[in-house]
Amino acid sequence: MTMRWRTALTAGGVCALLLMTACGAPGGRPGAEVPAGEVPDRPSEPVTLNVLDIAGNLQLTQGMIDDFVAQNPDVVSRVTYEKAAAPEMAGKIKAQQDAGRINIDLVLTGTDGLSAGAEQGLFTPLLPQFESRLTGMKDYLEPAAAMQELAGDQGVVVTYYPSGPLLEYAPDRVPDPPNTADELLAYAAAHPGKVGYARPSNSGPGRTFLMGLPYILGDSDPKDPINGWSKTWAYLAELDKHIESYPSGTADTMKNLANGTYDIVVSTTGWDINPRALGTVPADYKVTALDGFTWVTDAHYAAIPKGVSADKQSAVLALLAFMLTPQQQAKAYDTGYFYPGPAIKGVTLDMAPQQSRDVIAQFGRPEYEALIRDHPTATPLATKDMVAAFDRWDREIGGGGQ
Repeated sequence: MTMRWRTALTAGGVCALLLMTACGAPGGRPGAEVPAGEVPDRPSEPVTLNVLDIAGNLQLTQGMIDDFVAQNPDVVSRVTYEKAAAPEMAGKIKAQQDAGRINIDLVLTGTDGLSAGAEQGLFTPLLPQFESRLTGMKDYLEPAAAMQELAGDQGVVVTYYPSGPLLEYAPDRVPDPPNTADELLAYAAAHPGKVGYARPSNSGPGRTFLMGLPYILGDSDPKDPINGWSKTWAYLAELDKHIESYPSGTADTMKNLANGTYDIVVSTTGWDINPRALGTVPADYKVTALDGFTWVTDAHYAAIPKGVSADKQSAVLALLAFMLTPQQQAKAYDTGYFYPGPAIKGVTLDMAPQQSRDVIAQFGRPEYEALIRDHPTATPLATKDMVAAFDRWDREIGGGGQ
């Protein structure tokens, strides 16, 4: 999916000097935690915030951040943006903390980066000490609140979507799409190489399909990929007989669907809407859900690295409170990238910017409202279990018999 990146001017000499000396790290200890009681309601003077996005979240939230800066020049003077791959984040922040030069003030991340940072103790605990400043959290949608529980005290949910698993297909080639797992398997057997999904560890739809199958197939424990997924692993092994290769990322599966290599691919709400809006996939392609499916949800989080000064923490907290208001959350509809996108209740499409309304009106799915309302949701696997599932898939499915 395309991303929009705009980088502000770099900080001036005084701010740069403060960053170089790790201003605000108590006791001079790199990466040390600022006691919550030392974080003021407002910074003593406007600060520069440096934001690292490792989840593509700025596509949804940069408009919120820019609005905050415009409306609160006494809190934030400017913002700089940086992007990186999720696996790079932990090493980048740890190196800065070890050097006593923290110049990342806010991390926008998915569950993978949040887990990696939490395991290494890189983030400042935000809850419950700052809960009173983040009043929008009390209005989370129920599944977004569940995603917040998954984060513990390490981050704050800023955007949410039900994700998938869904099937996307070319209606001219698939006039009668599969509605059950057995029918999908039968289609794959009758049309070798025409059903595809990307390697789960590199693909949101791929891992959503992997984590969603245990619910569809009625496995004994959908949260235990090693001991509770006997039906899932057997199904994936059977499906593998009719799959020629697994692309390294979702974008390749969408291109293959568009060019006729695939008839059917696994998808999510965002990967359905946004590529059609961008013209990567024909606008008239369709989606379906397998009988008995459960949404495996997803979210983006905001986290503050340890060592960020008290003044900057106060600015970030004010920014997050602003981002969790209904008016700002409506911007998360964007162009369907994380559809719907808002994490809190009562945020409707008619509150979104006109561009978002136009895109969703043209490329959205009327059936999504009922699918989201009528089907249960489940959080993703815990980190260690997800890693175990990826490893087993790589060994037994992706690496076997191709």
